[in-house]
Order: sequence, then structure tokens, then C-alpha cells
Amino acid sequence: MALTPWFRWNEPQFRHAQKSPADMVTDTLMTELSWQMKQAEKLQRERDNEYRRLKTGVDYSWLISYNKSSYDITPGERLELEDTCSKIHPSFCGPVILRFRQMITEYEPEVQEVSHLFRTVLQEALEKVKEDEEAKKLARQWSSNNKRAMSLSLTTFKSRVRIYPFSSDIKTISEDVERCTDSNRRVWSMPEFRQSKKL
Repeated sequence: MALTPWFRWNEPQFRHAQKSPADMVTDTLMTELSWQMKQAEKLQRERDNEYRRLKTGVDYSWLISYNKSSYDITPGERLELEDTCSKIHPSFCGPVILRFRQMITEYEPEVQEVSHLFRTVLQEALEKVKEDEEAKKLARQWSSNNKRAMSLSLTTFKSRVRIYPFSSDIKTISEDVERCTDSNRRVWSMPEFRQSKKL
């Protein structure tokens, strides 16, 4: 007996469950935040255990059982961070994660400070997106202004340079030759020969 008919009731749900790019970016970034918070909490516990061991000289860490995660951000802060994440363009998602990991490595923050670092990285990314959009806008304006200036200069050039074939203002070589008053001068295309005087 085939099991596929039993699972058909779930198919339409999967078809409609495709997420938008903004939702995918938000999920990815918030997953990274929660993972980094767990890592920071784990490192903090290890530091605390090391400090107690050095202080007392006895290691009781094997007796202590910890909850998987004892610290979490407030719902209001989570909503605010999710809203900021949704404004990040998908192409900036990878660089944001890399920058966040770099800052975590540099500062080695406590659990409470991780969300603040995350917010800082998100703000930097949003500013970068804004700068890129403004640069693109300026580039588009510059190119459209240049095209407009080029078309204006071409039209003015065309309007200035007009050739009138029957106008008498246009000088030609034949006219210059005809107007020449010096009878001894030869035609322009011919070299000029002079007879040297004998003493």
C-alpha cells in the first residue's frame, strides 16, 4: 500500500509557504543573532567556571547543570530588530553576517551586549544601502544631464552650421583667383617662375 495519499493533505500548505526575500533575510539574520547569543553565553559560562576554579582551586563545573539558554532579548527588542532586518537588501545579508561575526571576534561581548552589536551592524548596513542608492541616483542624474547637454549642444551646433550653396559669402579658390589683381601671379596650382636679371 502506497503512503503518498496519506500525505497529500500537506501539499497545498507547502506550495503557499514560500517566503518573500525580506522574510528570508529576517529569518537568516535573526537565526545568526540567536546562535551568537548562545555562543556568547557558553563562553561566559566557561569564563565564570575558570574564574571560580582559579579562585577556589577546585573544579565543580561537572556538578552544575545549565539550561540551554537562560538569556533572551525582550519581545519589543526582537520586533524592532526583525523590522530592521526586513529593510536589509538580500545582497547585503552575507556581508552583514560576516561583519557581525568579525565584531563578535574583536570585542568578545557578554550575552547582554550581543544584541547591541547586532543593532550597530544593521544600522551600518542600512546606511551603506542608503549611500549606494544616493550614489546610483546621482549617477543616473549625471548621465541624464550629460545626455541632455550633449543633445542641446548638437542641436545648437546643427543650427549654427548651415551651408548655403548659392550664397556669395562662401569663398572658393576660383573666386580668389578671379579677384586677384596681380597679373604676374600664376594660378595657385602652378608654381611661380621668375626670370633672373642678367648683369
